[in-house]
Amino acid sequence: MQPVFIVADDHPLFRGALKEILTSLPEGADIVEAADFDEAADALARTPDADLLLLDLSMPGTSGLSGLALLRAEHPSIPIAIVSASEDAQIIARALDLGASGFIPKSAGFEEIKAAIRTLLEGDVWLPPDFSIEATGDPEVTDLIARMKTLTPQQTRVLSMLGRGLLNKQIAYELGVSEPTIKAHVSAVLLKLGVDSRTQAVIRLAKLGIDPERGLASS
Repeated sequence: MQPVFIVADDHPLFRGALKEILTSLPEGADIVEAADFDEAADALARTPDADLLLLDLSMPGTSGLSGLALLRAEHPSIPIAIVSASEDAQIIARALDLGASGFIPKSAGFEEIKAAIRTLLEGDVWLPPDFSIEATGDPEVTDLIARMKTLTPQQTRVLSMLGRGLLNKQIAYELGVSEPTIKAHVSAVLLKLGVDSRTQAVIRLAKLGIDPERGLASS
């Protein structure tokens, strides 16, 4: 059976290059394309048996690593590999902390990307050969990721929906639970993130955005 890939990138030429690489695999490829974050989220919802999501960090509709955090929360069983023009060690380290299975620089050649995809399909992690895990990064982002790891799966889903701007009533409908249950989850999320309101939670989540000139956002 052909592996199923979701290719999420807003540049048609690069999506085309990835498609060429994927279709060159011996077993071929079933490919779903997405040109922005909302399309990527929809593609994941429609393709629960996907073998791998190749996700660009800088697409319309999301801000850097926050997009990875949201998709990872809502689809914990689907491997996600970041494909990015950035090769900043801090960003790579944060992506791994947030559950990425790999990080492929867009500067990599055809054969290197192909080898990376083979590694990921085998269930292993793939990183750039010269990557060092020693990057320290922004302590506020480090604290945020540590706090997010204390959330239960359901609380993480609720946080991801808060990040998308959904109201409690809408979250309750999507998750098939009562609105009071969602209110309880929101209260627990705010407590674990160390904030007082949903707005502050969303602002903290936005810290996972990326400034392409400076790496991880610092404001």
